[in-house]
Amino acid sequence: MLEKTFGLLFFLKQPQKKEEDNRFIYVKITVDGKAVELSTKRRCEQSRWNAHAGRANRTKEASKELNQFLNCFEQQVFHVKRTLNYSDSAISAQVIKDILTGNIEKPKKILEIFQQHNDQMKALEGIDFAAGTIDRYHVSLEHTRAFIKWMYKADDKPIKVNNGA
Repeated sequence: MLEKTFGLLFFLKQPQKKEEDNRFIYVKITVDGKAVELSTKRRCEQSRWNAHAGRANRTKEASKELNQFLNCFEQQVFHVKRTLNYSDSAISAQVIKDILTGNIEKPKKILEIFQQHNDQMKALEGIDFAAGTIDRYHVSLEHTRAFIKWMYKADDKPIKVNNGA
């Protein structure tokens, strides 16, 4: 899914102690006019920061290293954006931030979902479901578990299944 606008800006965040010259560098990611800020966990002296370029002035080795880090960080943002674009996922500034910070919902495994379902059905036993139905759900879970074990041999390599294609 394509977005209308995309922006990326590195800036120095004003510290609580305004007399402090060493400031944290933040990145502002804007997608379709909605922005989020994310700390890069790096600092730069305000006197060495070029606000127009969004980078440190290249006079010292430390500034060169910092700029290299910011370039890599920028590439990570674009990689996440490109990955979302290729997977036809909705692209938003918050989604990009969540992926960069690792705040994404972990996918559930089929046996976990199956067990959760069975637990929910067990709670409704005698109300909405008969005991025999709950037993069949349990048997079905065990058959599924056995099938998955059968698919994965001792060397953890899946058996290739030819589906007639």
